[in-house]
Amino acid sequence: MDTIAADLTPLAAQQLSGWISVPVTAVLWLAFHWYWLVLALLAAAGATEWVVRLQAAKASRQRMALEFVPASHFDPDHEEIFRRGVELTRASTSLPWWAPRRSKAVRIRLYADGTRPLVYRVEGPAGAERLLTTTPFGPHVRTVKGAPLRPSVHDHEVRAEFVLRGNPVATLRSVPLVPDPLQPLIDAVADVRADLGDLAEVCIDLQRAPKWALRARRFQVVQRARRDEERETARTWRLMHRNSLRWGDSMLGELEHLTTRGGSARGRETGRVLAPPAPERIDRDKVLGKLAEDDHLVRVQILVRCASDVEGRAYARLSRIQAGFDVFGGSARWVMRGLRIGPWRLGADRWPHRRHFDSRWDSGQCRPPGTNWLRLDELLGLLKPPTKHSRLPLLPVQLPSFEPGDPALLLQGWYRTPDGQRRLVATYAEETLFALSLGKAGGGKTELALAQAVAYAHAGGGLLFIDPHHDSWKRGAPYLAHDRVMQRIARIDLRGQGGGVSSWNPISMHHGRARHEVVEDVVDAFASAFGWDDSSAPRALTIFTEALTVLTTVNATACRLQRYEDQATLFHVRALLTDASFRAEALAAVEDELDSESLAWWQSVAPTLPPDAFAVLLNPLGRLAANPVTRAFFGQGRGVYDIRSAMDNRMVVWICTAGSGPTDRLVVALLARDLLRAGRSRVDIPEAERVPFRGYLDEMITLAGSASGSLASMFEDFRKFRVRLHGMTQLLSRLPHAVQHSLVQNASALATTRGARSAVAPITDEWGDYPTPTHVAALPQYHHYATFTVRGQRIGPVLIEGPHLDEVLGDLARPNKVAALEAAADAHAHVQPVEQLTEKAGKQLERVRALLADPSPASATTTSLSLTKPKDYQ
Repeated sequence: MDTIAADLTPLAAQQLSGWISVPVTAVLWLAFHWYWLVLALLAAAGATEWVVRLQAAKASRQRMALEFVPASHFDPDHEEIFRRGVELTRASTSLPWWAPRRSKAVRIRLYADGTRPLVYRVEGPAGAERLLTTTPFGPHVRTVKGAPLRPSVHDHEVRAEFVLRGNPVATLRSVPLVPDPLQPLIDAVADVRADLGDLAEVCIDLQRAPKWALRARRFQVVQRARRDEERETARTWRLMHRNSLRWGDSMLGELEHLTTRGGSARGRETGRVLAPPAPERIDRDKVLGKLAEDDHLVRVQILVRCASDVEGRAYARLSRIQAGFDVFGGSARWVMRGLRIGPWRLGADRWPHRRHFDSRWDSGQCRPPGTNWLRLDELLGLLKPPTKHSRLPLLPVQLPSFEPGDPALLLQGWYRTPDGQRRLVATYAEETLFALSLGKAGGGKTELALAQAVAYAHAGGGLLFIDPHHDSWKRGAPYLAHDRVMQRIARIDLRGQGGGVSSWNPISMHHGRARHEVVEDVVDAFASAFGWDDSSAPRALTIFTEALTVLTTVNATACRLQRYEDQATLFHVRALLTDASFRAEALAAVEDELDSESLAWWQSVAPTLPPDAFAVLLNPLGRLAANPVTRAFFGQGRGVYDIRSAMDNRMVVWICTAGSGPTDRLVVALLARDLLRAGRSRVDIPEAERVPFRGYLDEMITLAGSASGSLASMFEDFRKFRVRLHGMTQLLSRLPHAVQHSLVQNASALATTRGARSAVAPITDEWGDYPTPTHVAALPQYHHYATFTVRGQRIGPVLIEGPHLDEVLGDLARPNKVAALEAAADAHAHVQPVEQLTEKAGKQLERVRALLADPSPASATTTSLSLTKPKDYQ
């Protein structure tokens, strides 16, 4: 056995020596051939990076985009935004297990290209679509599928990446939610112009904090804090030692030695004994700051790209975006990454960062610097769309610019853009159904309506302008004095100051209307003017209805015989009620055409009525007859005024009323009821063939006082008949409640100039928190806040400067042709001297009696006249 052991010992030693020599030989070989190891490691790292890039590119192709459109009242609280941030970070991990970390990110893209003020877009993994679609914001934010962004080529582009600088563990400034934290960025892109090729994009990529990266980052921070503490301790020791040496050599030091050591040499040699200070124990939570806790910690990557076709605009916009991020700065702040050398910046636009930037920009991958660690609380201002506390600019695509001569646009005034320039804005005429202008006298309400009406008339549109003061006609006439407008303009001047007047017979039957409709319209007009209803004036309504039934039957007979000038008028109600012989002649002539109930009323009820029962009708009719102008206007058998014909033929009709007395209110009530009747009568035309027609009602307090029912019905019914109305008033509270509610409810454009706070409060209450009555009360003259409807969306309230005719349409002024305009307008309205028409009205009863006595056809064919047939009135 000893022999065997002796034989094995050299063998084991030899094997052991062989085992040791192999690694030693390998180490020695690597020492002399180290570059092969480096090359192998580099090759392995390159292969790994290549595989990771392929996987990341594959995962990044599976992405989707959503756009979030906030409502005008969107006002989220802190908790709602925080929950949204949690959803975003959770959505960033909705990728397959093999997807690399760099591809697990959610991108918030703020996008402005001149077509919308600021698009808030979220891009993330396709698997997170359901999670991203459902938001804590509820119905206050509308989610739509985001279309792919097409790459565009621009002449000038700048890029930037923002990184955190300052204290790496400090939090950003806590920016309040009011005003909106996005406002600086909104202001930075407010003047983006699509026609100049401007583009601004801010991408904020969020990624959940990787555990290993967080641990490494914490280790770095703690080690740095320890090194700083050790360095501070060493500096303190050096300072103490130096001070000690200086103290010992000083006179005070000598005195101390003498008093404490008895002055012996031994004491002086011993000197002061100093113990080095021990390093303070660092507080881990204090040192780590926001990195101390794992909850809701994210890595953030901010990339910005600005472009334009005009040199300098892209770089200027990038500077403004940088200033917008300065709002979030505190102990830590956002700065652009790169090195600045004089006028040059070596950043994302230049090598070697350009390729890396474009790769992350195109793929949506998140590879932020090691310092970009944030908590969700620091990002609240960027995790939601713009709120109601933001001020978004109005772009031409939202509120179009006015183009003279375009019938599709309706002039609204001047809008001042964020860069200080003024733009003449308009709304679409088809969408501006009803409009209300409110404010004190001299605030610019009528000037706006005039500028709008003049521009619309020159664009070929038809309109009606009711002018209670005649001032609007004098102001607008020089701008209407063009041949293309003269051919279709008519003026109805009920003041009689020009010596002439047109004519209208409200109960005429030559337009082919049904008798009961004519009777109903006139009776309702009288009832509205005098406040009649079935409970307060049943007898007056009955008598008036029966009287008009007889007279319209007589007129129907006259029209059937083509004896249009022999028709009865409103003034003949008096003769029918007070003249027994005329009543007998009329009843005998229409006996066969009246229904049995009406005939029985005249035969059995009318004779029993006392004479004073007719006073309620005779009084207003007597006042109408006593005024030469109204007698001439209403006293003709064949009237000319026909607003329905004007609507269908794009006429420009100007009606100048006389005042606000009882007789004037009755005239306004008749005109308003006829306008309502004309609009409703368009039901006989296919909707596509109805010609648009606009009505401008100045001083609505005067109009609504006698025609509240008609006006309220107009604002409720005219939309479907393509008749649009624009009302102007100083006080909304002075209008009847029915008119107020119908107008405010259906207004497509709502505006208020300066005025008393109590007067403008009903309008500002409709808008919400801004503007307040105090803001409106302090407006300069001719400025107003307004809301509009454009493409189905409410725009505003926005501050608008009212247009002035001299400034906006000054090139249309033809003051030397005003006389020709008035002559053309009077010709279309068949204006005749008041005396002549009054004389004819006095003889009209004889013509009606002649018709009743001899109901034979006219000897010559005659035609009825209207505003669109300017012939001599025979």
